[in-house]
Amino acid sequence: MGTFKVEGNIVNILKRNIFFGEITVETGKIKSITKISEERPGSPFITPGFIDSHVHIESSMLIPSEFARLAVVHGTVATISDPHEIANVCGMEGVEFMIENGNTVPFKFNFGAPSCVPATVFETAGAALNHDDVKALLERPEIKYLSEMMNFPGVLYKDEEVLKKIAAAHQLGKPVDGHAPGLRGDAAQKYIDAGISTDHECFTAEEALDKLQRGMKILIREGSAAKNFEALIHLLHDWPKMMMFCSDDKHPDSLVESHVNEVCARAVAKGIDVFKVLRAACINPILHYKLEVGALQVNDDADFIVVEDLVNFKVKQTYINGLLLAENGKMVGNWINHVAGKESINHFDCSPKKEADFILEYTNQQEIPVIEALDGQLITNKIQAKPKIENGNIISDVANDILKMVVVNRYQDAPIAISFVKNFGLKQGAIASSVAHDSHNIIAVGVDDKSICEAVNLVIKETGGVVALGNGKEEVLPLPVAGLMSNHNGYEVATCYTTIDRFAKDLGSTLLAPFMTLSFMALLVIPHLKLSDKGLFDGDEFRLI
Repeated sequence: MGTFKVEGNIVNILKRNIFFGEITVETGKIKSITKISEERPGSPFITPGFIDSHVHIESSMLIPSEFARLAVVHGTVATISDPHEIANVCGMEGVEFMIENGNTVPFKFNFGAPSCVPATVFETAGAALNHDDVKALLERPEIKYLSEMMNFPGVLYKDEEVLKKIAAAHQLGKPVDGHAPGLRGDAAQKYIDAGISTDHECFTAEEALDKLQRGMKILIREGSAAKNFEALIHLLHDWPKMMMFCSDDKHPDSLVESHVNEVCARAVAKGIDVFKVLRAACINPILHYKLEVGALQVNDDADFIVVEDLVNFKVKQTYINGLLLAENGKMVGNWINHVAGKESINHFDCSPKKEADFILEYTNQQEIPVIEALDGQLITNKIQAKPKIENGNIISDVANDILKMVVVNRYQDAPIAISFVKNFGLKQGAIASSVAHDSHNIIAVGVDDKSICEAVNLVIKETGGVVALGNGKEEVLPLPVAGLMSNHNGYEVATCYTTIDRFAKDLGSTLLAPFMTLSFMALLVIPHLKLSDKGLFDGDEFRLI
């Protein structure tokens, strides 16, 4: 790694100025930044690299090294990554896998210590991390923070285990990420006073502003399922030091298309000052999480990008530690080196199911509780509907789009949890997945028991994957790594996912991202009504109903 120079319009985000100049890089560091002239029209711009300030790598269905391959092309140099998903499946071994695989590439993954494994006691997970496990993780230098504290009732009601985890982070000087959808007023203040410094779950500007005014940093989330950009972006005008951008969950097809770069372009198009946009995308995460990521200053790591302009943010080059890793939409060099024999980690131990397992007998109720899925949101509505009865059993009501949904325990054989969901829109067949936040049991929705059973059994056969079937056809994307990720080339996985996503829509689904939405139908910590392997769960009352 020698010395080289890069010329362009250099953007100093904190000083809010741009000039044409030259950056000298030596042994991976920025040795000097020299001004040559005022900003030069037509020349590309050099900025710090983009940072995704909260993402679950597992949701890309890619192992970290393959996520990096896709992300660097869009100018992303680092992530704040919560390995919560794999921890729920494989525990400490899962976190270790993510760190080790991430270390095989020059991309800057910054992992947190998962705070809620399992997320609740109302579901079956594959592992549990207690406060001693969390403290052991936090003591490691590569673990930068305590991951999102989803158990906000535990914080508010001073659960001893929850408070010990937060205290461990504070003792080690590491920030604590929040997760408190809908929490406002005195309850939000109590949550913040416990020492929780961020939230990425705000879905209204009023909620975000309430938390900002109380000193909490707000992450504007724009992922594959949850999209809060439109609701929150205008807050960046007045709160540029207190906001960051994140994806939270990004499926492989959308990661191929764009990452933080697209959020920047959309923010500038909304009339947000470009320096404020870049501060949220590049600088605030470094300051908040104390990252070893360069901010385009002398002696910093040479982590920077070259973009065509500050309007569309089309990335020409991405450098990390002075290495050119991507250029003009393609990865440069062969820097991915998988760890042999480390990609078979999993926890899957249930038997194939029979169609009879999915029967739900009618018990004379006039109405049944139904989960109403909302496109582009993780929250769901709780509604009542008249059940459709056939031969004494409640079945999917395709005409009214109230479909049977099931959660199957993947860690052991157990009774199947059955409920009904509105807005998936399927007219034929079924879709199923072993990506089901947060415990990652098998979740499926379909028009009849036969289709649901077949879809579930395909997931079991692959020991993890996403499945769509109907019209005599089936599509499967195997996810052998913890039932969450593929270990194949990221672009190939994205193509396969695009095919299966399109097929789900051909079967009638009207959702923008049917599999991503499906994966959150078991996420109990997001209101209002969800389904775990133990039954229907009321998120407002925080109990199984």
